[in-house]
Amino acid sequence: MSQFANYLREDQRLVLLRILAELPGYRSNSSVLSDFLQRYGHNASRDQVKTEIHWLAEQGLVQIEDLQTVLIVTLTERGSDVAAGRSNVPGVKKPGA
Repeated sequence: MSQFANYLREDQRLVLLRILAELPGYRSNSSVLSDFLQRYGHNASRDQVKTEIHWLAEQGLVQIEDLQTVLIVTLTERGSDVAAGRSNVPGVKKPGA
């Protein structure tokens, strides 16, 4: 993977966390998150968004409820810390960096 492609993935992950941090209940579904990513300039397919959500879950940054057609995603405390820049996780862009 190119350095630029890797940078975009890391930024997408940060944007997903920051979106969840701003939503009521720190929760949304993968379809809405995909739409928000588009608004922030990321042209990712819904499949790519789901892949990144699963990656974030593996890191303990979100929890997932799989409803087959969409994923219900909830930000964890650790994910909130990463979104706010209080904690760092390799593979997620640091806010402001």
